[in-house]
Amino acid sequence: MWLIFKKEFKELLRDRKTIIFMIGLPLLLFPAMFGVAFFFMSSAADKAENEVLKYAIVGEAFAPNIVQSFSDASDKFESVDIGDEADYAKLIKNETLDFVLVIPETFNSDVLASGQHSLELYLNDAGLNKVVGRVSKIIDEYSNAFQKEAFTQLNLNETQQTALLKPIEIVKNNVADDREVWGERLGGMLPYFIFILCLQGAMAPAADLGAGEKERGTLETLLISPMDRYKLVLGKFVTICMAGIITALITVSSMAIWGLILSQGMAVEFVVEVMSMIGIVDFILIFLMLVPVVAVFAAVLLSLSIYARSFKEAQSYMGSLIMVVIFPVLIAMMPGVELKGGWVWVPLTNVALAMKELFKGTMDYFALFGIFTSTAVIAVALIMFCIHWFNKEKVLFR
Repeated sequence: MWLIFKKEFKELLRDRKTIIFMIGLPLLLFPAMFGVAFFFMSSAADKAENEVLKYAIVGEAFAPNIVQSFSDASDKFESVDIGDEADYAKLIKNETLDFVLVIPETFNSDVLASGQHSLELYLNDAGLNKVVGRVSKIIDEYSNAFQKEAFTQLNLNETQQTALLKPIEIVKNNVADDREVWGERLGGMLPYFIFILCLQGAMAPAADLGAGEKERGTLETLLISPMDRYKLVLGKFVTICMAGIITALITVSSMAIWGLILSQGMAVEFVVEVMSMIGIVDFILIFLMLVPVVAVFAAVLLSLSIYARSFKEAQSYMGSLIMVVIFPVLIAMMPGVELKGGWVWVPLTNVALAMKELFKGTMDYFALFGIFTSTAVIAVALIMFCIHWFNKEKVLFR
């Protein structure tokens, strides 16, 4: 078995494509992915905030002060004359305007007499824009002034004004610490990326060690050797497992290293806050939980590779496996699904839930027994099936 492992692992290390999947992707994907996402989100937000908005105001005569405020902010707003009978929706959809503000003729500062005013804002709110926020900044100034004038007329002091605006206030005291909050937000997405990377890291060697051997005609040579077939399977299985484990180790290490680089070198406040909450023990436990998960992946991938007639067919089967892996992670992200009761024993979903709990700092370490046991049992069962599969001539020589 170890002879087969040594042979296959040496060949694995000579394959550039496999090295890229095992090392390149985990090491570079996380920073690249989050860096690109952060860049585009920041760029889009800045563009939406600083873009000059083309607008039209209907009913200008009823609120000359508001019209003047928009005119004064000419570096942020550009007025467009649209006439009286314009189709607002059409003008906005063909990008002639960004918004239309309609002011009613009853508009005045005496809100005690006239009641609440309703200004209609027409805009295209389907994309990322900050039209509502930027318009509200100007309108809120007048809203506050009208409110202050009404309070003066009613002769209310500051305490009475506050009580009138909000008679009852709920003061929220969150018993969850910052780590729990961030863990709940980010911990659910973490297994999604880690599982996919581990699966990708094991896919290339798995396809080559089964279907690849068939195509090259070297499988027959192995089968006529005096070695027991189960040892051949275990040798190949351990090789695929090792590739997946290396990918898992590099993935978890990459998260820790890039997190430290960003938090220390670039002083990104968000990353500093998150990394200060997570200890090295948490990263070690995440890696250890991935070992039986990788064993499950390796057994399934090797079975598919042995069954496939060609390398291309094996890749086709393995590509479909990604959806199977995503499903348990999606279950773990659903509201109300927690690492309690029966969920402790559900393979893959329990690992995804445990990763979230580790990030939150609320991990029940007794649950690790159920997690390791259930995942290990599934892995052993799949390895046994793989050995059974390999002993069938009609499967090997389809």
